[in-house]
Amino acid sequence: MPINIEYRGPADLPEIIPVFPLPGALLLPRGQMPLNIFEPRYLAMVDDSLRDGHRLIGMIQPDIAHSPKNSDRPALFRVGCVGRITQLAESGDGRYILELTGVARFRVLEELEVLTAYRQCKVDFFPFTDDFTARMGEDAVNREALLVALADFLKANNLKVDWEGVESAPNEALVNALAMMSPYGPAEKQAMLEAPDLKTRAEILIAVTEMDLAKKRTSGDPPLQ
Repeated sequence: MPINIEYRGPADLPEIIPVFPLPGALLLPRGQMPLNIFEPRYLAMVDDSLRDGHRLIGMIQPDIAHSPKNSDRPALFRVGCVGRITQLAESGDGRYILELTGVARFRVLEELEVLTAYRQCKVDFFPFTDDFTARMGEDAVNREALLVALADFLKANNLKVDWEGVESAPNEALVNALAMMSPYGPAEKQAMLEAPDLKTRAEILIAVTEMDLAKKRTSGDPPLQ
């Protein structure tokens, strides 16, 4: 199998993948996530992923609320997103600097007992078949409401953005990039990940942003730095 294979559907992906539990990390199909890998177990995970040829890593959040206190092996949420290593550089001090490109979401069927220091799961991609079709459901997104929420967020936090780039971005890229970059917590990120379609993901992002802004106005909290 060539290492640059195009994944066209769930059957093209392996049913067992390495997973990288990371709180607050949200990877979505066709989104790009930079990672700085320095822990020995995750360095080994990257090496094995490259050696196996698939270059796949499953990003998933630890479910702290349902984990034993101070556990070094917390429970995992049931849904994550697998990404392929599309860029890799060595830092010179033992780290890997890499970029993952999201392929598709998965549902965890079971976590496996393995000899590797990193965790591995048996997963199912079939509930997320639509992830393999780029720009699915774009026309249903309320782009105007999304841009209003973005503008309000930027104004409240004294931030600027390249509006020319925002306005030229397709709906899928815009919604997913804003969701991935959003400053919200694990629960909100998980809700956006598990959204059944792009329209719902955008609606969740808008609602969370509006609630956050309303809370800040009520409490008088300072803007994000």
